[in-house]
Amino acid sequence: MGMNGKTVLKNSALSAGILLLTVLVCLVFQRLDVVQHIPMIFVFAVFLISLLTDGYIWGIVSAFCGMLAVNYAFTYPFYAFNFNIPANLISAVILTTVSVITGMLTTQIKRYEAEKAEHERERTRANLLRAVSHDLRTPLTTIYSASSTLRTKKHQLTEEQQDTMLKNIEEDSEWLVRMVENLLSITRISNAQIELAKTPVILDELVDSVLTKFMTRYPEQNIRIDVPDEVVVVAVDPILIEQVLMNLLENAVFHAVQMTEIEFRVYTLGKKVIFEVADDGCGIREDKLAHLFTGTSEDGDSSADNKKRNIGIGLSVCATIIRAHDGEICAENRKSGGALFRFSLKMEEMTDDE
Repeated sequence: MGMNGKTVLKNSALSAGILLLTVLVCLVFQRLDVVQHIPMIFVFAVFLISLLTDGYIWGIVSAFCGMLAVNYAFTYPFYAFNFNIPANLISAVILTTVSVITGMLTTQIKRYEAEKAEHERERTRANLLRAVSHDLRTPLTTIYSASSTLRTKKHQLTEEQQDTMLKNIEEDSEWLVRMVENLLSITRISNAQIELAKTPVILDELVDSVLTKFMTRYPEQNIRIDVPDEVVVVAVDPILIEQVLMNLLENAVFHAVQMTEIEFRVYTLGKKVIFEVADDGCGIREDKLAHLFTGTSEDGDSSADNKKRNIGIGLSVCATIIRAHDGEICAENRKSGGALFRFSLKMEEMTDDE
């Protein structure tokens, strides 16, 4: 069923449900001989339908149905239509007016919210574009300079100098590949027509995959691991969640000045799985915490230790991926020193067969 079909089904079911509940409530009022409040109950029901549904049609239809119900079941002569009574006509006019006014107001509010959301998306895209431009400039310049020097002055360089330049080219190229992967992930998630490929994943397998890749890239990095002993299953897009964890771990490597150890902790809390990546480095400036996941730093600084890799893009990608999984992500400074990044995901229920 398409989006329009789902919207029509939702609006019709909502309208029918509210009207049915209203009729039942009014029947109770009728049995209690409090019929003078019945028209107002229908007015309130029409108001709710107009408020909760899309457009004008559902409120107007519900106003017409409410008018017929009041006329037929709740005014004399009972269980018979009589349109000659002025009170019935006034009720119909009031119900229709309420539905139209409410529909106009809600339509304007929804239009405003849509424009606000589009403005926010444009601002996010602009932030990402600025951050990408900032992040790409230094590694591309390094690659160009090193390759140009190797080509034109190769015989003037020692073998050690050539190896250093080639290593810098390799590292910057790998970083650019990961940058492109991050941008592709944002583009993929931002496309409303593409749904996340969520599959049940055993937590240990996910963590092992991430740590294997991380230790291959940073074999000398000291990392302390704390994961649950029991089998935990999460429904996620494993490639994207691995990307989040790699971004957070690499963020500590690149930006945590004077860091000696990374702590990677995973634990369960209720029906959620909590992931934490912490370091004992320099921490995060307080003025940066509020906009840490927006795509760029507002002051345009590169990073705490002035390294070439900007903190913005990777964390913006992390936030986009986690929110697409209906999770939450945050960052804070540890009292003992250093930064802590935390995100949560919903835990899957395990059956006996599984």
